[in-house]
Amino acid sequence: MDSYGSFSDDFYSNVTLQTEMDLPTGRDAVLHFFEQLQKRFPRLAHFYERERGEFILEEDKDQGTYRWVAAELRRISSSMVNPGSIQEAMEQHRQVLELAPYMLSVSRLDCEALSLMYGFDFAYRGNHNQLLCDALGLPAAFESFSQRPGSQVMCYEPVIQISLDETFRTHARINFEPRNGSLQTKGPEIAEDLLSVYVTVRRFDSLSPEETFVGELDRLEVHMRELMDSYVVENILKPLQSCIAIR
Repeated sequence: MDSYGSFSDDFYSNVTLQTEMDLPTGRDAVLHFFEQLQKRFPRLAHFYERERGEFILEEDKDQGTYRWVAAELRRISSSMVNPGSIQEAMEQHRQVLELAPYMLSVSRLDCEALSLMYGFDFAYRGNHNQLLCDALGLPAAFESFSQRPGSQVMCYEPVIQISLDETFRTHARINFEPRNGSLQTKGPEIAEDLLSVYVTVRRFDSLSPEETFVGELDRLEVHMRELMDSYVVENILKPLQSCIAIR
């Protein structure tokens, strides 16, 4: 599948490289890293420091599709929101990981974790926790507990994490972030808010001499696409779409 954007209101692809040691924070190193990225993606034009030591370069957000890259003390992040295709986002992520060893002195040994995350935001006016129950169901042990007369589910944030290899260094995780709960009763005064679904594939530990950051990202993407196409789309995204559409 070229993109998963049709299954939610917003879709974004994020890559995060967490390091064991502090990254360079000197003016020359940070600016040179972002300047090289800007040469490859000229619309990356807004540079600022959000918090002390967290530098961000991003595109204009007005069009709904945009990129951003951030460098923090021990983390480098790359994101594309509503990409036209998965490969468009992956091209950006690969460029960031290719530059990081040279511009920011990131070594294979310095890798604490490398993550690829797909995020899906659903705009919904109502109880997000109840919506998750209705779309995804509850474990049998909890069903009768949640079905007491007049009750509403106040907190339901399922999360599952599995290992993808025998070394337990590669994990997959699915979790949810509901923002409207049952304490906000139905009515026109309730603001529409975003329910988020996060699918993450992550590898831990240093890279071997034979591995590269880009090569490991490509391996994580293979796992991610298999999980998305064999499970997440049909069992999570489409049921949420359907439940929202009929309410």
